[in-house]
Amino acid sequence: MNSTEILDKDCLTAVKLLPTVIEVTSQERRMIKDAALHLQKKYDTYENRDFIKHVHQLASYFLPERILNIAADFASDFSENQYGALVFTGLMDIDQEEIGSTPPNWQSADYSKFNLYGFACALIHGALPSKPVQYYSQRKGGGLIHAIIPDEKMKETQTGSGSATDLYVHTEDAFLKHQADFLSFMYVRNEEQVPSTLYSIRSHESIGEKYRPLFEPIYKIPKDANLETGSSEEETLDSVLYGNYSLPFMRFDAAEQLFNPSIRQSDEAQNTLHEFWEEARHLIYSGFTPQAGDVILVNNHLCAHGRSAFRAGVRNIDGVEQPCERRIMLRMMSKVSLIDMRAHTLTEDPFFVIEEHLGKNFQHF
Repeated sequence: MNSTEILDKDCLTAVKLLPTVIEVTSQERRMIKDAALHLQKKYDTYENRDFIKHVHQLASYFLPERILNIAADFASDFSENQYGALVFTGLMDIDQEEIGSTPPNWQSADYSKFNLYGFACALIHGALPSKPVQYYSQRKGGGLIHAIIPDEKMKETQTGSGSATDLYVHTEDAFLKHQADFLSFMYVRNEEQVPSTLYSIRSHESIGEKYRPLFEPIYKIPKDANLETGSSEEETLDSVLYGNYSLPFMRFDAAEQLFNPSIRQSDEAQNTLHEFWEEARHLIYSGFTPQAGDVILVNNHLCAHGRSAFRAGVRNIDGVEQPCERRIMLRMMSKVSLIDMRAHTLTEDPFFVIEEHLGKNFQHF
């Protein structure tokens, strides 16, 4: 299913593994919208726990068969040819007038405007062996979907609210032991035409012996830039690669592990990470610019994500800069097993994860 791209037309042996791109048909798009409308009428909100409990059965019933099968195959494929990202172009029609002007930040977003799209995202996760979950560390417990919106006050930061600098590729919440297994990114608005960046651990020709040290638990994995790291957490160590030596998984955050001067990795860890990054950075894919209604599905153990720098609220048309509505992206996360993380969820709500850092729970819970 995965596609390859000739990097050098003069060298036909030079190929690169790429995310699979699926063009959603108008009939499939209509079926997904009709399903979302029906489910909205029945459950009111995608946050409804009865909806989440039955999301697998509902996905099997409502999703177009082709979309259901593609997503299910993607979720169970960990082979050397699986990039770890699946792009659905035109999954939903976005009503831009209904969305209205982009709010100044995620805190002021009106989530009722995204309700229909939340059902569509949840159904895609329902095609996987994975339940949508929310993390207390994300927005301090703010919902199953997060609106990612550029914030002028945070434009220089390495966060989803940033814009002025490239957001380094990272696996989501690398600092959590029970980080999400799968992510979906639905693009509600991208008038600035900002490319997304993806990096797959499967893009390397071979991991080999030289990266065996990445399997050692010697690396500091600090929290994201918008979260404060406690003194005891600064010394918590884990590996960057894990699982099978030939076909590994990864937890990796380039910005925090490599380029945050306060982290103070050991010399061994720093040298290995730099050597790894020198190869990895050339394997980052930025050839896809999402349009409104596109969805990127990511295996968070195989594929890291980021985005290019951009001027929020400005688009370039034939060399002329014009004002536009700032981008809006919706992110949903899901976990395959709710059992092995039960000690890190609310007792009455297995879909609400309260893990703070590599297995540590928030103290006030």
